[in-house]
Amino acid sequence: MSTAAPQTDPLPDALATATDGRTLRRMQFGWYINDWANAAFSATVLTVFLGPYLTSIAKNAADASGDVHPLGLSIRAGSFFPYTVSFSVLISVAAMLFTGTVADRTGRHKELMCGFAYVGAIATMGMFFLGGDRYMLGGALLVVANIAYAVSVALSYAYLPALASPDERDAVSSKGWAYGYAGGGLLLIANLALFEGHDALGLSSGTAVRICLASAGLWWALFTIVPMLRLPSRAGAAPGPAATEASDRPTAGSLRELARTLRSMREHPLTLLYLGAFLCYNDGIQTVVSQASLYGSEELGMDQTSLVAAVLLVQIVAIGGALLLGRIARRYGAKRTVLGSLVGWVVTLALGYFMPAHQPAWFFALACMIGLVLGGSQALSRSLFSHLIPAGREAEYFSLYKVSDRGTSWMGPLVFGLAYQVTGSYRSAIISLLVFFVIGFAALAKVPVRRAIEAVGNPVPERL
Repeated sequence: MSTAAPQTDPLPDALATATDGRTLRRMQFGWYINDWANAAFSATVLTVFLGPYLTSIAKNAADASGDVHPLGLSIRAGSFFPYTVSFSVLISVAAMLFTGTVADRTGRHKELMCGFAYVGAIATMGMFFLGGDRYMLGGALLVVANIAYAVSVALSYAYLPALASPDERDAVSSKGWAYGYAGGGLLLIANLALFEGHDALGLSSGTAVRICLASAGLWWALFTIVPMLRLPSRAGAAPGPAATEASDRPTAGSLRELARTLRSMREHPLTLLYLGAFLCYNDGIQTVVSQASLYGSEELGMDQTSLVAAVLLVQIVAIGGALLLGRIARRYGAKRTVLGSLVGWVVTLALGYFMPAHQPAWFFALACMIGLVLGGSQALSRSLFSHLIPAGREAEYFSLYKVSDRGTSWMGPLVFGLAYQVTGSYRSAIISLLVFFVIGFAALAKVPVRRAIEAVGNPVPERL
């Protein structure tokens, strides 16, 4: 295992160049607004509207046995959405790894981040044209948008080490998540008003849903202008000499660098252990988030209004939850706080399994529990991982991290879809996700975080 000496300067290059507090706050605000922008896709599209709507379109195209046949495969119409999410992530894994390597090599983190954001925004706006039995169009747009979203967010994560000192990183990360939930929640309020008043506006419910989907793409595109103006091109430390020599051949060089990165990660087994724990429990988190509206509509009998209201409640509670868990982490450390949040997730899933159908009050209580642990567990996981990355490799490592982050998980949706495929019950599908939280908790508990930070040569925060 590599035992490089700790850096004498605890701040990355980009942070060191922020010579005054005003410059740093300007950069931080641009980074916060990036979360504000892309949260519209996570909340409005993945979490609320697209799952039930795309499932209904797939059912319109289903045969007498309730199956659809994308690319010649025979699957239940009810499994099409989770399978599509899983497929998009399998592709995004390669896209994130390659793009992260290109970004670290060329220093064009901002250009790549915003470019993918606009690809995703355009694909999301294209969802306005869904309808009838065009489930394949919906699947294709979801794949493109989810891949672009994953790559863009992975590149944005790479900025975190440059925006805060080690002891402030939990607070900055938590504030970024709070901005994301606030932005996503504000758009959901507008979409809820639109959906509730669609009759008065002379719109069908399907048209209202399509407008809501497209609005997320427009929101994403408009607010991405802010990070374009306020963030520097390079996210973290400058590349090493080998990368600089090959900067005139970024694509070919990045392929070799990617292979070297994957090999060199074996030198940091503690970082890999943490990453494995995160990928496991966060797969469960993201599957709950992306499939909650499907579970609520198909198993609990919630109407579209109740689903949107519940997710809006999650967004609102998650703002306070992210900030609250950030404050708790200052006293007890990020690792202990994340472990406590995972216990909360297990309790939440168990209550969701036994929840009675057609009882909105219980469904809203479940939404509050999800919101309380959602933002904090993810914000603190992100800041904790930022300490475990070798300087100058931020985008590459965060690309691996992003594989299972914020709606881009693949194992969870696959297990969820298979459980429904076998049992025909969404209750069985939702309780099957417990395994991700139990294994993730056990793996995270075994990570010696202080030794892991020292092993990559980074300064150790006062409290972990």
